[in-house]
Amino acid sequence: MKVVASIDIGTNTLRLFIAERVQDGTLSPVCYERVVTRLGGGYTQQEGIAKAAAERALTALEGFRSAMDKYGARLERAVATSVVRRAVNKAWFIGEASRRAGIDIEVIDGLEEAALSVVGVNSVIKTGKAVSLIVDIGGGSTEFIVVKCGEILYCESLEMGVVHLSEDYQRSDPPSRDEISGMENEIRVSVEGLKRSVRASGLDLLEDSVFDTVEFVGTAGTFTIVAAIDLELAVYDSERVNNHEMDRTTLQALYARLSGLSLEDRRHILSLESGREDLIIPGILIVLSVMYVFGFITVKISDAGLLEGLLLGESEREEK
Repeated sequence: MKVVASIDIGTNTLRLFIAERVQDGTLSPVCYERVVTRLGGGYTQQEGIAKAAAERALTALEGFRSAMDKYGARLERAVATSVVRRAVNKAWFIGEASRRAGIDIEVIDGLEEAALSVVGVNSVIKTGKAVSLIVDIGGGSTEFIVVKCGEILYCESLEMGVVHLSEDYQRSDPPSRDEISGMENEIRVSVEGLKRSVRASGLDLLEDSVFDTVEFVGTAGTFTIVAAIDLELAVYDSERVNNHEMDRTTLQALYARLSGLSLEDRRHILSLESGREDLIIPGILIVLSVMYVFGFITVKISDAGLLEGLLLGESEREEK
């Protein structure tokens, strides 16, 4: 058996997955680490990634290198997404990652990110519906993928990430009604624009009675942390999070509860993942907006996504 690793360098969180690849191509998890570095914090078009944010991320990558060495894992792919894609200083950041941690970073576009996430999600999600809308909420962007029987029919990446929304709108603690309204409006306009784009593409799978025929699947931090709260987990358990369903009413109640709390009070509730105290508000707003605009009543949650897709996709590529 080979011990392999993948790394996801996101706008908010850096994640490492180490697993044993068994003969049938499946993965047996060995180690999973995630560090909230807020790489997109303080980002500007003129300067790119802020130096302090880059230092947090580089320190995390050095820790990932130590973990891979400990388990004798071969790094198969380390990918960077939204904030690194756009940064004018991305070459410097990539060079520093190679110099300090011996990690060679690939910058992937939104389409490849979506395709890999689909592979990861499909490895764990159980559904009786042929069509799925998979939503991956990130710090810098949100990916929307329509899948039918494993085939991607539509994919769009919106520059609507929770880090940027939080920094643009949440200036009070807790956020004021005007700040919340501004954030809600931007998200709703973006999601309604997405629905028009889907309709213009000729795809009619997300129209009437969508909740009967399409599975709404959420992956990444916002979804997994709300699932952990709903399940009242004292210790995070990916097996219980995978395929957990939440309805719109429960999410709306959770949002109402969290949005009225201070950052400190939210920190206690989100103790399983410190660093999301402000990000959980725009994250849940995106989920609710998708549900209301497209007509979904429930969402099914996947802990697996891009990290698993990187290793599973690489395995398929080796076989070919």
